Amino acid sequence: MEVSFSHEIQSLRLGAGETFHGEGILAITKALLQSGVAYVGGYQGAPVSHLLDVMVQAKSYMDELGVHVEACSNEASAAAMLGASIHYPLRGAVTWKSIVGTNVASDALSNLSSPGVKGGALIVVGEDYGEGASVIQERTHAYALKSSMCLLDPRPDLGRMVEMVEHGFRLSETSNMPAILELRIRACHVRGSFETKNNLPPPVSTRALMENPAGFDYMRLAHPPVTFRHEKLKSDERIPAARRYIAEHGLNELMPGQHEDLGIIVQGGLYNALIRGLQQLGLADAFGQSDIPLLVLNVTYPLVPEQVADFCVGKRGVLVVEEGQPEYIEQEIATLLRRRDVQTPLHGKDLLPSAGEYSVEVVAAGLSAFAARYLPGAATDSAQAWLTGNRTRRDSVARQLEQPLPTRPPGFCIGCPERPVFSALKLAQQDVGPVHIAADIGCHAFGTFEPFSMGHSILGYGMSLASRAGVSPMMQRRTLSIMGDGGFWHNGLLTGVQSALFNGDDAVLLIFKNGYTSATGTQDIISTPDDEIKERAIDKQQSLVDKNLTIESTLKGLGVQWLRTVHTYEVDTMRATLNEAFTSDFNGLKVIIAEGECQLERQRRIKPWIASLLKKGERVVRVKYGVDEDVCNGDHACIRLSGCPTLTIKDNPDPLKVDPVAVVIDGCVGCGLCGANAHAATLCPSFYRAEVVQNPKWHERLLASLRGAMVRALSPA
Repeated sequence: MEVSFSHEIQSLRLGAGETFHGEGILAITKALLQSGVAYVGGYQGAPVSHLLDVMVQAKSYMDELGVHVEACSNEASAAAMLGASIHYPLRGAVTWKSIVGTNVASDALSNLSSPGVKGGALIVVGEDYGEGASVIQERTHAYALKSSMCLLDPRPDLGRMVEMVEHGFRLSETSNMPAILELRIRACHVRGSFETKNNLPPPVSTRALMENPAGFDYMRLAHPPVTFRHEKLKSDERIPAARRYIAEHGLNELMPGQHEDLGIIVQGGLYNALIRGLQQLGLADAFGQSDIPLLVLNVTYPLVPEQVADFCVGKRGVLVVEEGQPEYIEQEIATLLRRRDVQTPLHGKDLLPSAGEYSVEVVAAGLSAFAARYLPGAATDSAQAWLTGNRTRRDSVARQLEQPLPTRPPGFCIGCPERPVFSALKLAQQDVGPVHIAADIGCHAFGTFEPFSMGHSILGYGMSLASRAGVSPMMQRRTLSIMGDGGFWHNGLLTGVQSALFNGDDAVLLIFKNGYTSATGTQDIISTPDDEIKERAIDKQQSLVDKNLTIESTLKGLGVQWLRTVHTYEVDTMRATLNEAFTSDFNGLKVIIAEGECQLERQRRIKPWIASLLKKGERVVRVKYGVDEDVCNGDHACIRLSGCPTLTIKDNPDPLKVDPVAVVIDGCVGCGLCGANAHAATLCPSFYRAEVVQNPKWHERLLASLRGAMVRALSPA
């Protein structure tokens, strides 16, 4: 049972005059339907996953509207969908997490932006930048610049965000340029409300089909010689048309202030942080009215030269608040002003950090430096007092701690089927020696943290096998590449497996087959068991992954000759299989499929079923593991080999022993890893397996009471 978005789906049906309440990314989803979108595609990834997940689960409603929704295998296939808008008046939207997603999609995006679009093409990217991000720190802005795509960065207000979706389609159609709508993490999750409109069924849709394809037009192809003409069109027609639309429809917001001789130009997505920073200086009131005039760039590319120049002319100083590096916007503004001989001093990265997320504290520090130069006095004093107060509070808390807090690295979920494989890999390296490990993006990347600390590189989703190609020929010992089933279908099949087979590489590939694209929210993939199999398996509480052999058959079809499938919780077997792969006489690609269903998805399927049984008063058995504290010697090798959050320590009950003993706390899902590790590594025999019975039968109650009496009788006084 996957995560249900039934409540969110109902909010998509809101009509004219009703009020939407919810998160930013769901507001964007609603805005797409209000704009008459004809098709939607994308690849999952925080912080924009909800957009696609909700639409996929709302298939019946999408069919009513005639909207086609497609969950794509990767970002490149999603971007290629926008090719429908090249010839036809179809509004299309695709989504993914940036910047890694945009990197994958860049080939298709370049070939889309060259001929341009007829129907509006909108790309919704989760600008995953800053301390809360899970990806490399780069910006989408570079892609808008290099490929001449409009870049929208709306102010984080739900009403404004919805308007920018609607304007994004029109801007794309007016300029014939694809448009990117970037949403920072906080914008995706900001909550608010807006008055909704009726959803617009697209004029051409799955319910209103086209009779014939468009006529052949070579100018619509991204192919020489017309690509040279396309480049001219970008500068001569498309960008000027976009600038006219931006200016005529007021997409960028000019907000007046009493200090007319100063100004701040800010990316729309940073508006909230800027206002909060100004409030700390006493330069904005509680309602967000700034004392310094603001130019809020809800469209950061292309800029409108006249708009920027008019805002800056005659001012003593202007501050550009632009998150990330390089400072594309600041550089362009400086060029625009210089060409018009506007001598207004321009500030930006000289007062604000070049890299990193612009939190309120960071922005306030930059504003303080700006105010110190142009508004000395109370504003500067107020900011410094606030910043000093924050530092003082942090220092006060630090002094109260006896020692620094221990680090809490991310880790696998309780019962995750991937943890035992890393335990087995740790043991295997004791046998064969250290191995170069090419890691990958996905849940298994948690293996790079303690207690495993395994992985020499992460080069992109599904790219692990390809990334070891330059290493393995130089290594005396075989290398290991790790990827998940999501990464395998996303990119690994072609860039890794096909390439290794073609070149006859001698390498080892370990594929985690947990049945879902787990790291992005356990979305289904081609190797996910179907719903009928899931329903049949509930009563047995069993793993489902072995019901689908798509990965195995694909590998065999490509020509993989050495292939082993091992259940992940069988640590000893996995250790032996890894040893065999590293030492086998077979010279070629060796693939180990580590099979075990994602524990989160398994629990989502089983917990409602167990709850229903308990509600009916039926018998339920739950497996739990524990540690015999009289046997445990306090070595804790089991913890170092496992890292399971439910396997921890407590004070030794024996007053003559100092070392704490291991203990399995509540939360254990009974995966059995602790016992399997103890067996595989020949650790102490302190682990035991227990069955917790709820709503037991009468004879089980009787037997339990007899056993309890026997134990009490035999126990020492």
